[in-house]
Amino acid sequence: MSITRAAPPGAGHRDPEEPRTADEPRGADRPQDADEPRGAEADVPPVRAEGARGRADDPRGWHFNSPLVLVMLLIVLVLAQGPVRGALSAPVMQSWMTVFVAVVLQALPFLVLGVLLSAAIAVFVPPAFFARALPKRPALAVPVAGMAGAVLPGCECASVPVAGALVRRGVTPAAALAFLLSAPAINPIVLTATAVAFPRDPEMVVARFVASLLVACSMGWLWQRLGRADWLRPPARPSHEGLGKGAAFWGSVRHDVMHAGGFLVIGAMAAATLKAVVPASWLHAAADNPVVAILALAVLAVLLSICSEADAFVVSSLTQFSLTARLVFLVVGPMIDLKLFAMQAGTFGRGFALRFAPATFVLAVVGSVLVGTVLL
Repeated sequence: MSITRAAPPGAGHRDPEEPRTADEPRGADRPQDADEPRGAEADVPPVRAEGARGRADDPRGWHFNSPLVLVMLLIVLVLAQGPVRGALSAPVMQSWMTVFVAVVLQALPFLVLGVLLSAAIAVFVPPAFFARALPKRPALAVPVAGMAGAVLPGCECASVPVAGALVRRGVTPAAALAFLLSAPAINPIVLTATAVAFPRDPEMVVARFVASLLVACSMGWLWQRLGRADWLRPPARPSHEGLGKGAAFWGSVRHDVMHAGGFLVIGAMAAATLKAVVPASWLHAAADNPVVAILALAVLAVLLSICSEADAFVVSSLTQFSLTARLVFLVVGPMIDLKLFAMQAGTFGRGFALRFAPATFVLAVVGSVLVGTVLL
């Protein structure tokens, strides 16, 4: 008969820091649950699927790296190259690509010109210059800024970044907006192109200059009267403090090209899509009614988004429309179109563009009709 002594408390548990003896079995330092795998299975780590984020049953799903996605996309394109080639060769797609490339190629050089001028203003021109160049009273600064648009050879794509630089430099927004609207329509290149496009109607040049300047100043005064500071988001710009003027200049250029260029592409895609689906017969039907003709060309100017250096040559071919209706096209287009709306939203905020664009459209149509009735 043997006497068994009760095990002291904690005899079945060892201190993790205590060394293990050679003949002590592995895993004797802790109790084993009933549902825990035993033997060799206990030493096998759980297998995680390659490319998975977390466990296989993670509700967030699977995560694939970008090279794998790119390879799969290329494989799909190779397998579907026949249908893709057929779709791209369709007349509608050919028209879409033609309009898209034309809008981008027309606007891109002037966008770069505007970006360079914007960076030069931001880096090399001291803020005190604008305080001296513009009148102290905003009501007088608006027409001065509007007339300043006559000396800048650029289109609407160039005027947006320049107006953004003026606002950043402390120019009153009313004056900067007047410059934004006038510069694309009354600069020497645009007026010269208009004279060439309408050789038998030289009064069209005067009418375009007067109507565009009138609308630009009116919108500036309207913004000064009714605009609120929280409607216009100050244009963002990365800080270049501590950099030399050359490094700050090229940093500003890179920022504005990437920022404004993206919105230009979005607007060009929208314009190409609308151009490809609008039937040409609608234009002939609209020209028979004077009111419908004015509204049709105003809407067409917004949808086509043609650069202001080229719009006179386009509308001069629409001889079935009156000169007043074509003047509306020339005034509305450089002030508000699809790509310009996208660029204004990206520069000054969507809230600004949603208020500014409709008011500009209405004022441009009314101003063009009044000036056309008197001068044409």
